[in-house]
Parts: sequence; structure tokens; C-alpha cells
Amino acid sequence: MNTARDVAIIVLAVESIVIGVLLSILVIQVIRLVKMLRHEVLPILSSTQETVRTVRGTASFVSDHMVQPVVKVASYTAGARQAVRTLLRGCNRNRRGTGEKEA
Repeated sequence: MNTARDVAIIVLAVESIVIGVLLSILVIQVIRLVKMLRHEVLPILSSTQETVRTVRGTASFVSDHMVQPVVKVASYTAGARQAVRTLLRGCNRNRRGTGEKEA
């Protein structure tokens, strides 16, 4: 009976040593991962942020100098076209009212 107990204690001791070694390897791997994140991922993130700032500035520039003037011209054109239509419609109604019957 003492032999079984001694073997069980030895097995548990070996198992504890193996778990300790594996835990140490895991901690080392986590440390390496953190270092990799700091040295490789952070520069990529900062580069990405710089690119986003550039794109935002470009979009703002294009909006201010290209899109807004085109929209203004299009709105003035639409307004002028509608004014001409309204004036012509008024002239046509005046002509019809002088002797022609509307259908």
C-alpha cells in the first residue's frame, strides 16, 4: 500500500514540474507576443492613423474646392431653369386666356 502511495506522490510531483515548465513557456510566449505587438503593430497603427488623416484632409479639400462649387452651379442652373419654365408657363396661360379654351 505504501508503494502505491509513493508512486502517486512521484507522479503528482512530476506532473507539477511539467505544469510549471509549461506555464513558464506560456509566460515567455506571452512576453514575446507583447514585445512583437509593441515593435511591429504599433508602427503599423501609427502609419494607418497618418494615412487616415491624409485621406480626411484630401476629402475635405476636394469637398471645399470641387464638390461645393459644382453643387452651387447645379443649384443655380436648376433655379434658373425652373424660373424660365415658370415664366414660359405664365406666358402660355396668358395666350390661352385670350380666346382659346383650355381642354
